[in-house]
Amino acid sequence: MDLYIGLDVSLASTAICVVSAQGKVVKETAAPSEPEDLVRVLRGLPGRVVGVGLEAGPLSQWLYQHLTEAGFATVLMETRQVKGALKAMPIKTDRRDAEGIARLLQMGWFRSVHCKSLSAQEMRALLSSRKAIQKATLSLELSIRGVLRNFGLKMGQVAKGRFEQRVLELAEGNPMLEAAATPILSARRALRQELAGMEKLLRDHAKSDRVCRQLMTMPGVGYRVALTVKAAIDDPERFRSSRDVGPWVGLTPRREQSGERDIIGEISRAGDAGLRTALYQAATVMLHSGRPNWLSAWAWNVAKRRGKKRATVALARRIGVVLHRMWRDNAEFRYTRSDAVAATTA
Repeated sequence: MDLYIGLDVSLASTAICVVSAQGKVVKETAAPSEPEDLVRVLRGLPGRVVGVGLEAGPLSQWLYQHLTEAGFATVLMETRQVKGALKAMPIKTDRRDAEGIARLLQMGWFRSVHCKSLSAQEMRALLSSRKAIQKATLSLELSIRGVLRNFGLKMGQVAKGRFEQRVLELAEGNPMLEAAATPILSARRALRQELAGMEKLLRDHAKSDRVCRQLMTMPGVGYRVALTVKAAIDDPERFRSSRDVGPWVGLTPRREQSGERDIIGEISRAGDAGLRTALYQAATVMLHSGRPNWLSAWAWNVAKRRGKKRATVALARRIGVVLHRMWRDNAEFRYTRSDAVAATTA
């Protein structure tokens, strides 16, 4: 008997639903969210496991790797599609979610998600750690600004290197303010040191990586953008065309059509938010600085017709497409359109 397995994963336990090829629920159970326990349950089933489906999430990639190594055909399902399908159920429980995932797998009505390699996951962890430190530093700076503002002491615009000195100048002579500012400044100083160390680690890694060096030949693409692109895409061969990168990262307009109504709205914002932000930042830098090139010239022409904001979004999408093509072709960025076209047709 062919079996289709749906897993609804949570931190402590995983709901398991087994569905036959005819759509009949064969078994419903639960197991700890550990690979060994899940493999033990799946191997004890009376039938041939055709596929195991689980929704993409924090633990999914870890479990996916172990289940695949154990010999099971495992599928990571796209979160938005699974969420939309499960909304049809009037009662939402882990058991019902596992059944819904199993039925989606059995019907083939799902979109699979690429499971990133271990190196890509490690790089994403470093980038996430850097972002968390940066946000914590900014939060402390805003906090001390708010404390001083209550006493009419305005920081104004100040360079990061002079921030601590400016705070001490404003708090001087008030023991209570000095006592309030000192621990915040100490924490900020420690965070800035950690952030500088993280930046150096990422910069050195990008310089030593062949793919990142190629990507950084494009104006506006620094080491953070290059590392983000490499970690997010992971394997350039998983896209049939470089044009698929735009919709995948959520930089193409969403569309809603029903009968006579046909609405084209804002960008879909599907996919990796970190990559989308990085590409937008690269587009902003390219438009305002750096050596002129065919991409920036194209974007300025779009800006004349549609406005600067839309042109920046369009440029961000096209930067992602071109970076993917550079990676696949093992080529550096070409500043003129004729050189770029000649390279793709060669």
